[in-house]
Amino acid sequence: MIVNFDRAFSKSLDKLTDKQIREKIRATIIKFEQAKSMNDLTGVKAMKGHHGFYRLRIGDYRLGFELTAPGELLLILVAHRKDIYKRFP
Repeated sequence: MIVNFDRAFSKSLDKLTDKQIREKIRATIIKFEQAKSMNDLTGVKAMKGHHGFYRLRIGDYRLGFELTAPGELLLILVAHRKDIYKRFP
């Protein structure tokens, strides 16, 4: 899949201080790039009431992204689980 990054995603990733979470996010991005379709991605849940938006749990953090076209993802935000739903989608 083609993975694009939103400016908000880059900013939220820069704010993370936990190196383990950053490494898990890096590994997740690699998995996203290697996947052929959404069916290949494990642990991804669709956001209720928001067509095309998904989330992925990474420890206490959530990665929010959008399926913009078949085979193309836009990573929008990574935030703590208590804050993500205030700002995403």
